[in-house]
Amino acid sequence: MKPHDVLMPSEGMDVVADLIAGRLPLHRLWLEPDPDAWLAQWAPALRAVASNGHQFPIDPAFMRRLPHLEIVASFGVGYEHIDAKWAGEHGIVVTHTPGVLDDEVADIAMALTLTAVRRLPQAERFLRAGEWPKSSFPLTASLGGRTMGILGLGRIGKAIAQRAERFGLDIVYHGRHAQPGVPYRFYPSLAEMAKACDILMVAAPGGPETRRLVDAEVLRGLGPDGVLINIARGTLVDEQALIEALRTGAILAAGLDVYENEPNVPAELIALDNAVLLPHVGSASVKTRRAMAQCVVDNLVAWSEGKPPLTPVPETPWRGSWGID
Repeated sequence: MKPHDVLMPSEGMDVVADLIAGRLPLHRLWLEPDPDAWLAQWAPALRAVASNGHQFPIDPAFMRRLPHLEIVASFGVGYEHIDAKWAGEHGIVVTHTPGVLDDEVADIAMALTLTAVRRLPQAERFLRAGEWPKSSFPLTASLGGRTMGILGLGRIGKAIAQRAERFGLDIVYHGRHAQPGVPYRFYPSLAEMAKACDILMVAAPGGPETRRLVDAEVLRGLGPDGVLINIARGTLVDEQALIEALRTGAILAAGLDVYENEPNVPAELIALDNAVLLPHVGSASVKTRRAMAQCVVDNLVAWSEGKPPLTPVPETPWRGSWGID
């Protein structure tokens, strides 16, 4: 059987394209001199898309251009750049890469928590600037005795909770509903949970439903000793409200790995000394990114062999066949 062709619309990590190309014919749309003309010619033959992330939205307008599209295999856990609901309604399966990056992201979440509370990056800058011989670095807040409220107790949220417990933190959580068998207190209101905790860990999916959930009211609830950590998506936090809360001391500190308009970070946020900022490196280790890439490939190979997808998203459950019946 002739291998099925795969379209990759935008450039991403080389390992993703290399692994796909090692198993299936791959077309790199961004390398075409006239992508629209190329797509018009090739569209009827294309049944699979490998998505590298939010830099190229896989929306209904794009999917309509591929009349025989059957699968969109996305690199990453979050897939808000794909209209999965529309895809599911039109017989298209969307897959993502859950599980393989949970521990890596949870480690970064705890690292951000510790560095934001204890001001470790600021202390390092203090030393490098030659200030230590002149004076001691100022005393900081403590991590112990705090309560961490987790927004989004999914796989990554649970991995964070396990680590946080080992640091002696109490855990509470907020989500769409209480989860059976979970030993942590559930808050149906995010605003009420913010009042009950002093570390707010954002670990929920992005998308329209969660846009700017963490607003000025939630930040006020955290209080002046409160710390915001975001390793999920920048869109969950009202960035201007966060800047104001940090600037005025309404909260103590923030640790961020994600932003509303990546890779552009507001200058006002960069200027704040009580914000620890990372360039979206939560899953950015060689081992984890390769495992994520392999998950993309495994889903595409399963599709090419007529087998069920390994990791379909909830909006596009496997119905026993590829494409519209």
